[in-house]
Amino acid sequence: MLGHIGFSYIGLIFLLMLMIPNLIWTKNQPQGYSAENESKVLLFLERAGEMLTTCFALIFSDFNLQKWSAWSLWLIAAFVLMIMYEIWWIRYFRGEHTLDDFYSSFLGVPVAGATLPVAAFLLLGIYGKVVWMLIACLILGIGHIGIHWQHRRELGLE
Repeated sequence: MLGHIGFSYIGLIFLLMLMIPNLIWTKNQPQGYSAENESKVLLFLERAGEMLTTCFALIFSDFNLQKWSAWSLWLIAAFVLMIMYEIWWIRYFRGEHTLDDFYSSFLGVPVAGATLPVAAFLLLGIYGKVVWMLIACLILGIGHIGIHWQHRRELGLE
């Protein structure tokens, strides 16, 4: 339940799926994007959650492939969410890079750019039975999804 220390190649794959589109985004930010008015509390939770989630994804070997069982469905579901996240980014990059695109829903998932990866890492934590990842995802989710909702509300996109 607490996790076994060791390198996680699955965690690395998830982090690459997360970080590569975000690096591309730095050159394709929506016009009018600003992080100036973000809640300091939500920003602190987001940063703490990012740090913890990144570390835990890499240092717990429990996330690596294990013998097939019904529990493996958690990993499959987590990968499906990450694939949805990648598709959301493709849609964003092919679009006009508007704030509406950036804070959009995808297949019924609100603020998908924030929600999908948090949910995927949460399912990864369930798959690996690592309570530390679950806690990190809770912290990350409050901060990251909270900031996206805050921006969406400020822009009148609800």
